[in-house]
Amino acid sequence: MAAATPAVRVLERAQVPFGLRTYDPDEHADGQGWGEAAVAALGQDPAAVFKTLVARVDGALTVAVVPVAGQLDLKALAAAVGGRKAVMADPADAERSSGYVRGGISPLGQRKALPTVVDDSALQLAAVCVSGGRRGLQIELAPADLVALTRARTAPIGR
Repeated sequence: MAAATPAVRVLERAQVPFGLRTYDPDEHADGQGWGEAAVAALGQDPAAVFKTLVARVDGALTVAVVPVAGQLDLKALAAAVGGRKAVMADPADAERSSGYVRGGISPLGQRKALPTVVDDSALQLAAVCVSGGRRGLQIELAPADLVALTRARTAPIGR
């Protein structure tokens, strides 16, 4: 299967229901962020498509999963994991830690398991989309499955 990324393999091993959505990321890269490009290409609700961001909370890498429609609240992320200060991680650190490239970082199947926080707005939805582990691949799944498989906590980290 061409889409068999580490993220997809995690879902297959866990035997949770999920769907794959693909698009050409180069067609939608005109100045938009990767999440916005996915929303535009797939015609999805930006509140139901989530981007995966890597930050440093008190120096430790931490994964944040927030709706494309908003932004990450770094203070809220720090508070959610019991830290004092959060800053965005260097992109090279995010890629090295996750094993994915920018624009394709999935919260699932990362090379190194990191503390993960999913914005609690996900719990209000029947399904969410997250990166499938490469640019142009989105995974649609139940928010509860996302939280369970990433061992995430949920908190209001988006604004």
